[in-house]
Amino acid sequence: MKILVVCGAGASSTFVAQRLRHAAQDHGFAWTASAGTEQSLPIDLDAADVVLVGNHLASVLEHIRRAAESRGTTVVLLPTDIYTDHDGTRTLQLVRDAVGVSQEVTPTASTAAPEPISSLE
Repeated sequence: MKILVVCGAGASSTFVAQRLRHAAQDHGFAWTASAGTEQSLPIDLDAADVVLVGNHLASVLEHIRRAAESRGTTVVLLPTDIYTDHDGTRTLQLVRDAVGVSQEVTPTASTAAPEPISSLE
């Protein structure tokens, strides 16, 4: 599956796409994730199965959905705090929910946050 992450300028979508790509790989999915912008969307949409839209583009979401509908592409509006998803597992779960892939995604050993250090010995 090909996932396109869209934001205004492409910077924040690059981070989300990279984290999502790693999370998908860690969980055994051969999915790709790439970043795009609102301006590149007409071209990028042809190669996407799922489009994740940055929350700051909510005002154009319906326009994006209409363009994606004719291609059979799923569109998901990302929550405002998605940029805090440092291991990509929340984003991966959003994609799985949107396309109907069951089972909850949990962080893997390589992506889970380290345990806090309670004392220095």
